[in-house]
Amino acid sequence: MTKIILIGSPNSGKSLLFNKLTGLHQKVANFPGITVDVATGTVPQLPGVTLIDFPGTYSLQPISGEERLATSYFNAALTDPDVNLVLCLIDITRLEKSLYFTLQVIRECNRHGKQVLVLANMMDVLARHKIEVDLSGLARQIKAPVIPISARTGLGLDALVKRIEHNRTNPKDRSHAEFVDISDEVLRKHAHRLSSAYGPRGDLLIKTQTKLDRFFLHSILGGFAFFAIMYLLFQSIFTWAAPAMDAVESLLSILSDLVVPAIGNQTVRDFTADAIFSGIGAFLVFVPQIFVLTFVIGLLEDSGYMARAALICHKPLRLFGLTGKSFIPMLSGVACAIPGIYAARSIESPRKRLLTYMAIPLMPCSARLPVYTLLIAAFIPQTTALAGLVGVQGLAMFGMYFFGMLCGLLITGLVFHTNKNKFSDLPFVLEMPPYRVPAWGPLVRNSWNRSKHFVTKAGPIIFTVSVVIWVLGYFPNYGTDLGDSWLGQFGQFIEPLFAPLGIDWRYGVAILSSFLAREVFVGTLGTLFGIEGAEDNMVPLVEQIQSSGLSLGSGMALLVFFAIALMCVSTLAILTRERGSSKLAITMLAAYSIFAYLAAVLTYRLTLLIAG
Repeated sequence: MTKIILIGSPNSGKSLLFNKLTGLHQKVANFPGITVDVATGTVPQLPGVTLIDFPGTYSLQPISGEERLATSYFNAALTDPDVNLVLCLIDITRLEKSLYFTLQVIRECNRHGKQVLVLANMMDVLARHKIEVDLSGLARQIKAPVIPISARTGLGLDALVKRIEHNRTNPKDRSHAEFVDISDEVLRKHAHRLSSAYGPRGDLLIKTQTKLDRFFLHSILGGFAFFAIMYLLFQSIFTWAAPAMDAVESLLSILSDLVVPAIGNQTVRDFTADAIFSGIGAFLVFVPQIFVLTFVIGLLEDSGYMARAALICHKPLRLFGLTGKSFIPMLSGVACAIPGIYAARSIESPRKRLLTYMAIPLMPCSARLPVYTLLIAAFIPQTTALAGLVGVQGLAMFGMYFFGMLCGLLITGLVFHTNKNKFSDLPFVLEMPPYRVPAWGPLVRNSWNRSKHFVTKAGPIIFTVSVVIWVLGYFPNYGTDLGDSWLGQFGQFIEPLFAPLGIDWRYGVAILSSFLAREVFVGTLGTLFGIEGAEDNMVPLVEQIQSSGLSLGSGMALLVFFAIALMCVSTLAILTRERGSSKLAITMLAAYSIFAYLAAVLTYRLTLLIAG
């Protein structure tokens, strides 16, 4: 099988091009550190061809962990006899930055006898501003074909596929070995000369970006814009997802009414109603919110605003020992801690990378979202203001997200200032990508895939936990008395541990089960209350919590506990792999669990004192 490498700098549109060519839907990001894994796919127009998407890098002289990863993959791939072509993508609107890396790629391909095609992306941007470039002259100078394309609009992709096919059938048609013995310093100077001679004329693109930056990076207006955008992000989680959540809940109710009565065996009927519809169904209701959260974050990334947010955050983050580049991994952790930990590879300083690792698990990830939504809906009224534009529940969600981020900053700040002499302060260098209109199709597909991945990843765990919970709660008395079941006996044994939070054994069991994955808390409660409700198990879970007698203080304590506790086996595994040792993961698990418990007890007492 023929292998083709796709390589390029971050923000060059590489992942979007990969999507277009293969039909696979990879993450499209505007900041280094998002795409860290090698993705592969087949090109429908080219049978027998595998396209390999490498992590983005600015140079073959790596600095960050991600660049080292990309460079090592690339060098290894060049020795693979099945690789006969390298596609090097450049951002034609930023030619000088792209050319230095391109010349390095051409040099390495010459050394290994590999063909190179240089793809000049973003030609649609130049066309829109009526700017011309001499690509044929550039191709003569770099001794490699240069093909104009637009990954966004599809311009030139048919010509690209034909050229790839031509190179496959003419394997001797290789680029000239002009750069084999040239040093990086000479290549850098050559890239500058070529950019001046063949790059886009005029500064229209820079002027357009500067006008927007004057607002978004303004010392006052930029700060207000940042907080407004972040607030809208969290507010949208409730308002945009609400209709879809209602639809999912209605569909589950209809399916339950159709399926459960048709089952003859009493035990199977109870299992279907209590374990499946009450347990897993309670979790599926929150999937639309995962979709909305991923969509809005992707919108900020693709528009180019995310890098500006990192720049805005650098100065305040520096007070806590972090860097502006920590903002992107931390915000990625809002979707899931795992990509956030991967994204921290882009932080050059090992010490600051360590602090970022410590902050990421405290970010309010999507797995916490079902728990927050459930508890907020149970205890916070659906009051609105400003003609319905501002909801109290959305404000509470914003507060929980802010609280989690604040805890992360306080912990990293404490570690940093108590060990300040151990943390070196490397220069903060950040590329400002151009402002762009997001590609809506990939955004929607990525949000859908993220939601689907969330379900497929958490679904088996939740199903397993739901079955175990149901079996323990149903036997040995076949569900006649939950308190006398195996589950009730175990819950009552551990109940003293959670008594200081004002919660009974059912919530204690749900908390312990959620250490497999936070969202299991919702499924476990759905199963527990489904069993307790017998034939009325499809009553909304929120109403069942409200009718269970759980106090406001206990609800607030649970929110605080879930905001702090590190309850994710996958996160611990990724931390161990990234650090090469389990020491940090185990230390964080113990420390955050103790901190969460103590903070929850304090919250419970304060709420009782204030609210009565």
